[in-house]
Amino acid sequence: MTLQETLTIHIQKAVQSLFDLSLDKVEFQATRKDFEGDVTMVVFPLVKQLKGNPVEIGTKIGTYLVENVAEVARFNVVGGFLNIVITDAFYVDFFNSIQKTEKYGFVAPKEGEKAIMVEYSSPNTNKPLHLGHVRNILLGYSVAEIIKASGKKAYKTQIINDRGIHICKSMLAWQKFGNGQTPQSTGLKGDKLVGNFYVEFDKHYKKEIAELIAEGKTEEEAKKLAPSILEAQQMLLKWEAGDEEVVALWKTMNQWVYDGFEATYKSVGVNFDSYYYESNTYLLGKEVVQFGLEKGIFEKDPDGSVWIDLTEDGLDRKIVLRSDGTAVYMTQDIGTAIQRVKDNPDIGGMVYTVGNEQDYHFKVLFLILKKLGFEWADSLYHLSYGMVELPSGKMKSREGTVVDADDLMAEMTATAQSISEELGKLEGYSEEEKATLYKTIGLGALKYYMLKVDPKKQMMFNPEESVDFAGNTGPFIQYTYARIQSILRKAEFEYKNVTLSAVQVSLHEKEKELIKQIQLFPETIQNAAHHYSPALIANYTYDLVKEFNSFYQNVSILGESDEALKVFRVQLANKVAEVIQSSFQLLGIEVPERM
Repeated sequence: MTLQETLTIHIQKAVQSLFDLSLDKVEFQATRKDFEGDVTMVVFPLVKQLKGNPVEIGTKIGTYLVENVAEVARFNVVGGFLNIVITDAFYVDFFNSIQKTEKYGFVAPKEGEKAIMVEYSSPNTNKPLHLGHVRNILLGYSVAEIIKASGKKAYKTQIINDRGIHICKSMLAWQKFGNGQTPQSTGLKGDKLVGNFYVEFDKHYKKEIAELIAEGKTEEEAKKLAPSILEAQQMLLKWEAGDEEVVALWKTMNQWVYDGFEATYKSVGVNFDSYYYESNTYLLGKEVVQFGLEKGIFEKDPDGSVWIDLTEDGLDRKIVLRSDGTAVYMTQDIGTAIQRVKDNPDIGGMVYTVGNEQDYHFKVLFLILKKLGFEWADSLYHLSYGMVELPSGKMKSREGTVVDADDLMAEMTATAQSISEELGKLEGYSEEEKATLYKTIGLGALKYYMLKVDPKKQMMFNPEESVDFAGNTGPFIQYTYARIQSILRKAEFEYKNVTLSAVQVSLHEKEKELIKQIQLFPETIQNAAHHYSPALIANYTYDLVKEFNSFYQNVSILGESDEALKVFRVQLANKVAEVIQSSFQLLGIEVPERM
């Protein structure tokens, strides 16, 4: 039970005893820095009911709490605010209760708990992963880890867009201009090689369009009549017809890309429990359309196309089957969602990590699944995120102006190396240890910078700013963790298996503030899971680190002459380090033992 929950019960008893009034809800807020107190009760709601003086009401409640509640040491009333001071014993007892707890704040899944499936990444197989994918991947992975820490099962998945005209563009360009190139012959990762041919296709396509316009065609006509696009469309028809040569090339080039993706995922430090491929799922959902027609959920137009009318729900009419009987993306997504539950019967909900340009699509998808009667449709969530921009502007895949994910990670590592060498704190490190540290700092900077921003917000990514060793950055938090590890290495006495009482320890204000921040961690995990927001974990960790650094600057730890107090402070530092490590684990970030 949290402190506020405990106080709520006692304040309700106080109000009942003092004023013969039943109080449903107690409103708390943080105590202002210029007043003494650990938590503040807002008295104003009672003033309306009791028609009394807020200071008198607050004083009576405060006096009752001091006399009847062991945790309350004293109080003061300012206007309509009752500032409550909590005893040192409460904080020491709390700290003792968690001191030896491994994975403090993490909750084990209950028996029979439904799982949440988190979809993220879901790339096209015609280009390498880029900066936009990085935000998607980091968000999805972190949300899955946070859900697991909150006490639920989580499955990580993706659906790979491995079919369609965009794939044929890369394939066609490779046939025309590739001269048999392979990842092995070029030394390029497969996803980069295929992506180069996608860019190559676009160059030739644009050239053909310009030539046709010069011959008198409109731009729209030129785009449709350009030889390259006609050939790509013909290749797509052959693929759909199962042409052996086209399918064999498709399999070969897709495998190059998959191998490239896996190398990137490994570098980023993310994984998946299952993979779905659009080439296998694009026919799913067609049988559901027939079911929907029979139930009157869908309606057939005279041309044979099938629609759903969602105008009464504030949306519009949406096609789910074309007149020629072929499925649309919506049909495929309906079928894929149903298939996932068939594959994993314990799924109770799904999270789709997809950019905010697809907001409307997911509103429609979730509503259709609800109308089709699936119970789990009430637990579907679109983790809608804003686009990532660079100081240099937007990115375009087909023009080859994207920021490649691998290049970005390499740049982050190089930036971390440059700054670390400039600071000159790497004496005694081997070259291998240095390389590992640079990557840990660089990736930590990238991930933290991406995840500290609320997912819904569009963001500007500034690589240099993210690797700053001061402020709200990954390296600043990693440095604090490493500083604590240095303290622990120097503590050449037993501290882990020692339990101290409030009689032995009188808390410094900075120690109390640090324990209060640690207390918030379990609630922060639950809030982050509920809101699907790694930003809550990231910013909590920064606040914890700020509190620790304030503690570190204001009290002596290893230099403390009181042995009991010295042990307690080392224990406190150790728990802060554990919480930092746990928090960063949820964000997919490693912490270095030395920096």
